[in-house]
Amino acid sequence: MCGLAGALSSTPHSTPSFVIGQRMAQALTHRGPDDEGIWHDDPQGILLCHRRLSILDPSPAGHQPMHSQSGRYIMTYNGEIYNHTDLRDKLSSRTAITWRGHSDTETLLMGFEQWGILETIKKTIGMFAAAVWDRQDHTLTLFRDRLGEKPLYYGWQGNAFLFASELKAIRTHPAFANKIERRAVELFLKYQCIPTPWSIYQGIFKLRPGTLLTVSADLQEPRILPYWHPLDIMRTGQRDPFPGHDIQAIDALETLLKDAVHRQMLSDVPLGAFLSGGIDSSTVVALMQCQSVRPVKTFTISFAEQQFDEAYHARQVASHLGTEHTELLVTPEHALAVIPELGNHYDEPFADSSQIPTLLLSKLTRSHVTVALSGDAGDELFGGYTRYAQAHTWWNRIKHLPLPLRRGLSQSIQSISPATWDKATHPIFHLLPTRWHLQNAGDKFHKGAVLLECRNHHELYHALISQWHHSRHLLKEVLEPELRAELPAPLQELDAWHHMMAMDMLHYLPDDILVKVDRAAMGVSLETRVPFLDHRVVEFAWRLPLALKWRHGQGKWILRKVLERHLPVSLIDRPKMGFGIPLQLWLQGPLRDWAEGLLNERELDLEGYFDAKAIRQKWNEHCHGDRNWSYSLWSILMFQSWLKNSRSVMDQT
Repeated sequence: MCGLAGALSSTPHSTPSFVIGQRMAQALTHRGPDDEGIWHDDPQGILLCHRRLSILDPSPAGHQPMHSQSGRYIMTYNGEIYNHTDLRDKLSSRTAITWRGHSDTETLLMGFEQWGILETIKKTIGMFAAAVWDRQDHTLTLFRDRLGEKPLYYGWQGNAFLFASELKAIRTHPAFANKIERRAVELFLKYQCIPTPWSIYQGIFKLRPGTLLTVSADLQEPRILPYWHPLDIMRTGQRDPFPGHDIQAIDALETLLKDAVHRQMLSDVPLGAFLSGGIDSSTVVALMQCQSVRPVKTFTISFAEQQFDEAYHARQVASHLGTEHTELLVTPEHALAVIPELGNHYDEPFADSSQIPTLLLSKLTRSHVTVALSGDAGDELFGGYTRYAQAHTWWNRIKHLPLPLRRGLSQSIQSISPATWDKATHPIFHLLPTRWHLQNAGDKFHKGAVLLECRNHHELYHALISQWHHSRHLLKEVLEPELRAELPAPLQELDAWHHMMAMDMLHYLPDDILVKVDRAAMGVSLETRVPFLDHRVVEFAWRLPLALKWRHGQGKWILRKVLERHLPVSLIDRPKMGFGIPLQLWLQGPLRDWAEGLLNERELDLEGYFDAKAIRQKWNEHCHGDRNWSYSLWSILMFQSWLKNSRSVMDQT
C-alpha cells in the first residue's frame, strides 16, 4: 500500500526532474513511510515517484518504481492484488520465470509482458491505482480498481500532465496553476464531497473507477477505456438473477465472502479489523476469526452520547467471537484535536462528518496493526440503508399525482416557515415516507416538499442525498449552465429501490465512503481492505432478487442469515445505527468557537465564494437552537477549513 505521483512533460522545467520528484514523493510520505523511489527519463519527459508502505515482500525486491524483466515497462503502483499468487502460477505455466521477490507489483509487470496491460487488469482481484510507462511505445497508462478503493488524480497543467494519489503531491509541481473550479464548489455543497470526475482544481480530475487512461506527449488528449463498469454488472445481474432457493443463495454468498476475507488476510505485517458491532463489520470479523489460528485484533470507538454509541454491541460481538478487542471513548476534546488535521488529510473539501470518528478509529488501529479489514459497502450491495425503503414508499405514493399538483402542494408547504410547522400537527404527516417525530417537523416538512417536486426517482435520489437543495443561492458566482446529473439508459430500467442502490454504488460509495476511509487511514499509514468490494461479491449481489435483500421490514436479509451461522440472533437483531457524531450539540457547545472563527462574515465576503449573510443567518439560528443546520453548516465549515489549509500549504511551497 503506497502513494504514487509523477508527470509527463512536453517541455523541460527549470527545476531538475529529480528534485520535482522528491517534492511530489515527500508530499505522500504518510501513505508510504517505509521507502521512497524516483525514476525519470528526461529526454522522454517522464517522471515516476513512489512512497511505500511495505505490506507484502518488505524486502528491497519490492522497491518501486519497478522495471519489468525486459525493461519495457516501469510502474509505480498503489494497492493489493489478492489473487496475485494464482496469477503467478498461470504466468509460470507459460514459461520459466525467475522471480526476484514475492510482491504483487512484480506479478503485474510480468503479466503486462505476457498478456498486455488491459488483459492483466481484467484478471485481477484487488484494489489498486497505478501509472505505467511503456518505453517502447512512449505512452503513459493510468488505471484504477473497479470500485474506486484507491484514488488517482490526473490532468494537464500547461505543458505537464500531472498525476498522483492525492492532490497535495500535484500541488508541489511547478506547473500546477492552483485555480479553484467553482463548479466543483457547487457540487460539493450539494453532496458534501466532490463527485468523480471533478476535483476542486481546474484541469485536474479523478480517474473513474474501472477505467484505463492512456496519454503521450504526441497524443495529449487522454483516451479513457472502461474495463469493468457497474452499469453493465447491474444490467446483467437484473437480467440473469440467481436461480436457486434461499439456502443456496446464503451458501453461495458465505462461500464468496469467506474466500474474499481469506484472500484479504494475506499480509507480512500485523493485521486487524474495524468492528462497530453492526451486521457488516461483524460478518467480516466472524469470517476472519473462523479462518484464523489466533484471536483477531478488533477496534472500535465509543461515545458518551448513547444515541451515537455502538461500542456495547461491538464488545458483545468481540466477546462471543473471542477477538482481542480495543476500544476508545471519543470526547469533544478528541474532535477538537483532529479537526485542524482534516483539511490536510482530505486534500479537497470533504464534509461527511463521520470523517472525525473514522480518523480517530484509524489512529487507534494504527497504534496496534498496519492493515485493517472493514465492513464498508454492505449497505450499498444488500439494501441496508433505510432511505431505500423510504424512497420506494414515497415514490409509490406520489408518482400518480400530476406534477403541477405536486408542485403547488410543495410551494404551499414551503410558504409556511419551519418554526410554524414545529408548533402544529397537520394531516400532511400522513404523506411523509416515515413516521417522523414532531421534533424538527418544519425541517422535515420542507424536505418532503422538495421531494414532491421530483419528476422521477433519479431526481428523488439527488434530492434525498443533497444537504443544500438551493445551493446556487449561497454562491456568489454561479456558472451556467446548471450542472445536472445524467440518467444512463441502464438506470432507466431499474425500479426506485434498485436505482438508489445503483446510484450509491456509482457515486456515494466511491466519492464519499471510500474517500473518507482511504484519506483517514492512509493519513496515519494504515492500509484498509474491503472484502465486500471483491468484484465477484459485487457481481453476485446484483444477481440477487430484492426479496433476498429486504424481508420482514429489514435490509440485508441474506447477510443477516450468513452472520447467524456465526453469531446468535440476539446479537444481530437490533436497529441500524449510522457511524455519526453528536454534531448538532458539539457545534452549539465545544466546537462553537472554532466554527465562529471560520464563519466570520467579513472573511466570507472577502473570499468571494458564498453569500455571507445567508450563512450567518443559518449559523445564528443553529446556535440559538431555532433550527438544526448542523450538517448543512458542516459543509461550509469544511470548505473554509480546507481553504485556510490549502493557502497555508501553497504559501510554504
